[in-house]
Amino acid sequence: MSAEPRINDRIRVPEVRLVGPNGEQVGIVPIAKALELARESDLDLVEVAPTARPPVAKLMDYGKFKYESAMKAREARKNQAHTVIKEIKLRPKIDPHDYETKKGHVVRFLKAGDKVKVTIMFRGREQSRPELGRRLLQRLADDVEELGFVESRPKQDGRNMIMVIGPHKKKTARGQEESGTA
Repeated sequence: MSAEPRINDRIRVPEVRLVGPNGEQVGIVPIAKALELARESDLDLVEVAPTARPPVAKLMDYGKFKYESAMKAREARKNQAHTVIKEIKLRPKIDPHDYETKKGHVVRFLKAGDKVKVTIMFRGREQSRPELGRRLLQRLADDVEELGFVESRPKQDGRNMIMVIGPHKKKTARGQEESGTA
């Protein structure tokens, strides 16, 4: 079945509960009379509730209805928050400068409002010391505490240890301006 509602001659039931163009209840009428009323008022007969007994049909301009519903859907998509997950990979024996660089990337991602998946990759004997990875992830979480929070605690996944850091709720532009001028 398609997601489109059935219109005009595609409605194959003997009678429908008819709703007028302004939302007024006309009543239960035979399909032939409903189609005749639609033609007279230069509108389409659109089945709005096909599962009801009898099905509910409304007199409306179908092209306009489709356009308005597409515009509503586009507006809803525009207002959605797009959460992107960025990934940073580390090793347990990371150089201090390399750690600062990776931390800078995490800070940049969190400021942009993205989630960050931090992965520590263990090799060889490092796998027997997961506490090193846990300590490193905790240090990173403490360093970026003012920008984000730990969404999922560090957990071992085979040779990797994974933690997700999410950004704090974004401040409004006015709130940032006030804190910048004070």
